[in-house]
Amino acid sequence: MLDTYLSNLNDSGRNLVGNLHQLLKKKIWAKILLGMILGIGIGLLLSPSMGFVDESISFPLGNWLALPGRIFLSLIQMIVVPLVIASIIRGLAASESMEQLRKMGFGLVIYFLATTTVAITIGMSVALLIKPGELIDTSLLNITTSISEVENTTEMMSMSSLPDVITNILPDNPLSAMVEMQMLQIVIFSILFGVALVSLKHESSKPMLDILASIQEVSMTVVRWAMVIAPIAVFGLLAQITIRIGVDAILGMAIYVLTVLLGLFILICFYFLIIFITNKKSPLWFIRNVRDVQLLAFSTSSSAAVMPLSIKTAQENLKVRPAIAQFLVPLGATINMDGTALYQGAATVFLAQVYGVDLSVTALLLVIVTAVGASIGTPATPGVGIIILAMVLQSVGIPTAGIALIIGVDRILDMARTAVNVSGDLTASLVMNRWIKQN
Repeated sequence: MLDTYLSNLNDSGRNLVGNLHQLLKKKIWAKILLGMILGIGIGLLLSPSMGFVDESISFPLGNWLALPGRIFLSLIQMIVVPLVIASIIRGLAASESMEQLRKMGFGLVIYFLATTTVAITIGMSVALLIKPGELIDTSLLNITTSISEVENTTEMMSMSSLPDVITNILPDNPLSAMVEMQMLQIVIFSILFGVALVSLKHESSKPMLDILASIQEVSMTVVRWAMVIAPIAVFGLLAQITIRIGVDAILGMAIYVLTVLLGLFILICFYFLIIFITNKKSPLWFIRNVRDVQLLAFSTSSSAAVMPLSIKTAQENLKVRPAIAQFLVPLGATINMDGTALYQGAATVFLAQVYGVDLSVTALLLVIVTAVGASIGTPATPGVGIIILAMVLQSVGIPTAGIALIIGVDRILDMARTAVNVSGDLTASLVMNRWIKQN
């Protein structure tokens, strides 16, 4: 009987290993998840805060571990600009009429403003309820580091420069915007070019559309090549981040981190509700179809880096029409940053509590308006939320030096909010796809 039991146990073990092998062989999300787990584990072991490895060894080793991740990001970023231009223009050209374009544009503006406002409100509400700032002993924290750097940032982002920012939305030189990766300018140029192309006769626009179709196919081919090393890239990037952050910084700000993560979870649930109401689809259906891009967004902290996969996911998994997916996803990655907006609301309330600044209802409304305006057009790259936060804090009189309190844990929150940002773009794709279909 014992032999039979052991035989069955061995068979079960072999089946489990075999199933895991098949899962890792076929599913990119499983490979990425394994890379994340191993990366965090190795990063913790090599982190100087654990005491096993000296900083002089662990930091250089972390740089080498992150090399595949840097190559992966470079491959994707190299192809993002031509892909965005080709996708937006072809997406607009695939529209049935100018009336449909106007309808979709109006719907997107209303939707993005509404969800961004909801996100900021959730972030501030959670922070006001939990009050993480009242649990921080500022005398035990180093709040002097990076203060001059933050203050310089806020000077550059002051309200007096806002007219120049608005003027610069239209690119004087599209080629310069492409070189400098000014995504909002690139998106605006692509939209204007696409609308002009739609207004031409078919025989005039067809040659350009054929060229753009080839550019899009080439871009997606490079993306497929890059995805081969995605799991290794995720492993290396997370290992390096964990080595540098360590456990001390995370534990010291644990309540703040958990507050922001709770807010992001509530926002994801809000997306689930929207999807159920508009498309009659369950949360499990959505997660099952978008988990690849969510995991990659979490690992890279960049909406731009996963933009090609987001477009592919929207079209192939969520069955969003190409005209909508190719237009909305690049636009959403530029101006629809709900996760970042939520983080700004929560961080503003947190730092107000730390410094004992009483935020009135008027101040809270000013935070919402400033964060919505500042988040539009910011680069979809890691760490940009800190720059926006500096401007938001300045608008309500909270010392920008307080940002130094949260810099240590910003990267882990940046990863989480990027995954939410991408989920928001895919949710918007589903909503617009349904809305255009019904109208």
